[in-house]
Amino acid sequence: MPNPGTLVTIGLPVRNAGSRVADVVRSVLAQDHENVELVISDNASTDDTEQVCHELATGDSRIVYHRQSDNVGLLNNFMHVIGAAKGTYFRWIGDDDRLEPSFVSRCLEVFEADPRLILVTTAIEYTGVPSAAYTGTGLASDDPVDRFVEMLRLLNAGQMVIDPLYAMMRRETVAPIPRRNMLREDEVFATKLALAGPWRHIPDVLAHRVWKPERIGTVARRLGVPAWQARFSNTLAYREILAWLTHANLTEPQLRRARAALYRSYLERQWRIAKRRGGKLARLARLR
Repeated sequence: MPNPGTLVTIGLPVRNAGSRVADVVRSVLAQDHENVELVISDNASTDDTEQVCHELATGDSRIVYHRQSDNVGLLNNFMHVIGAAKGTYFRWIGDDDRLEPSFVSRCLEVFEADPRLILVTTAIEYTGVPSAAYTGTGLASDDPVDRFVEMLRLLNAGQMVIDPLYAMMRRETVAPIPRRNMLREDEVFATKLALAGPWRHIPDVLAHRVWKPERIGTVARRLGVPAWQARFSNTLAYREILAWLTHANLTEPQLRRARAALYRSYLERQWRIAKRRGGKLARLARLR
């Protein structure tokens, strides 16, 4: 059984979520591991989010509420909650997501059984659809390049297999990893996490997320990045990953392996994009 004294922080970045935030908070506070801290960062909401959060925090001392006086952007609000966290372990949660009551305790059991781990993922239900089953072992390897290669494979395999951004993390390892406001930054961050240390995966559905696909241009507007980046988002993301490899404490042979894997992954991604665009053009030609 996990140590009941281990503090776990759940970080909840919100903006204009007054109608939803109470349900998320209830799922966090209902954990069967009681030593939980919930850090809420309200990104200058213009609805009743502030009032709702104040009322929730007044009713439970485990809630720590912060309000940004100005809109600091989506990524900065995410980073604020992990920066304010005090727990040994940390997990982000979206403002319309939900955790099963055993999420924290199940993850803690895995962490305590393997002190090497920096991250524990679980199966997630996305708007009624469970994530695809993951049975790989590469992310548990002691070799950072093995983990990196496996993460690249998963990124090209598609959505809803493993989502490390909504996993439980060892806070002191993950919090210092720099992040940059850009398109596909979640993919870049996932590769950084893979290089940082071994992971384990719990195949049971212990979390629920409301998720729907968005056009890349829509995401660019939400992030406040230049619209032109949407057309080159893959290239920019892979360039960012390539630059990070020199900061990952790899040996020269490991660095060569990682770069080769990255180039292969990039070519595979670009080939798929070209095929998809070619298919669209062919369909348009038939409509003429």
